[in-house]
Amino acid sequence: MRRPLAQTALVAALSAALATSCASPQDNASGDDEEVKVGLVTSTSGPLASYGKQYLQGFQAGLHHATKGTGKVDGRRITVLKDDDGGDPAKGVSLAKKRIGQDVRIIAGTVVSGVATQIAPVAEQNRTLYISGPAATDEVTGVNAHTFRSGRQTYQDVVTAKAILDRERKSGSQGKRRVVVLAQDNAFGQANVAAVRQVLGGDGTEVRKVLAPPSATDLTPVTSKVKAAKPDMVFVAWAGDTARSMWNTLDQQGVLDSSTVVTGLDIRSSYPVFGKARDKVTLLAHYVAGATENKQAKAMRAYFAKRGWKEDLFSPDGFNAAQMVVEAVRAGGDDSDTKAMTKALEGFEFDGVKGPNTVRAEDHALLQPMFQAEFDDDGKPGVVATFPPDKVAPRPGKAD
Repeated sequence: MRRPLAQTALVAALSAALATSCASPQDNASGDDEEVKVGLVTSTSGPLASYGKQYLQGFQAGLHHATKGTGKVDGRRITVLKDDDGGDPAKGVSLAKKRIGQDVRIIAGTVVSGVATQIAPVAEQNRTLYISGPAATDEVTGVNAHTFRSGRQTYQDVVTAKAILDRERKSGSQGKRRVVVLAQDNAFGQANVAAVRQVLGGDGTEVRKVLAPPSATDLTPVTSKVKAAKPDMVFVAWAGDTARSMWNTLDQQGVLDSSTVVTGLDIRSSYPVFGKARDKVTLLAHYVAGATENKQAKAMRAYFAKRGWKEDLFSPDGFNAAQMVVEAVRAGGDDSDTKAMTKALEGFEFDGVKGPNTVRAEDHALLQPMFQAEFDDDGKPGVVATFPPDKVAPRPGKAD
């Protein structure tokens, strides 16, 4: 999701650690191994630096796991070259071009949708494999033959909301369902309105929108409109410092008691913004810490524990990206053949931290599980339902 919901010192420390630990001691001791360069373009500064930190940590853990701690694939050492896009599309493109000019055949990242959509055509033009990161825009899916993704997309968020609505709808209920999208009147909010209408509209469901000026601090007028619509479900897509006020006002208006209110679970640091409303909100979740107990999740946690890190929303995306990089390097052979790498990833099935993943061959969407979560009495979110990949798959091809 595109929410700016940094921990600069931690990011700096991570960058230093990643530079030294992506290759094993054995790698450093040998100067004869062939090298495969991977460009990692993501945000380690700017409003989404915390997202970038999670992605980088997950990538490091995933690379360690996928190479069994060697940092090598078939004797070829993977060298990770990290760059900070700062959330700036122009900078991201410049960095990608720089690395491609240095004979980098694989680019991975970013956490920012606007950067990902600009790097994708550069990868296509230069016949370079691009594995996008947590950037959620649907526009990356199916954009070209060289672009893949290691995270979920907005469409999967909204399909998860639909699954939640269907799951919580009372058995035997009749009549039309009414969904209200509460968002800010900006590109992020409008995109969510469009996605909800596309996924939830029709089939007896009416979708309305209530948009607030991004600068608004008195949110009573917009929440009153939500209440007056008498929705069965409210889909909230909100970002910024007014989030706590928005949730409090919805609660005071009684909306949280009269409707199913669904929103996306963000990173750990955002949990307090719900305030007293947390027990009345239904959470769709890309990932929840502790959601799974498979081999990959355990490996990531063990790796994190040794470094004092905590898994978070986008840790699995980095882990996935590393697994995909390793598969691509293996298929690319000594020449790092891009065609062979892209062919190997199309239809690639692998277990990630979240569970089973499949790269859909026709458009490179990453089919993966999604979750419904809720807060416990201590303010910690936990999974209450898991939706399998086919239940929350995005529609084929590039979004309109």
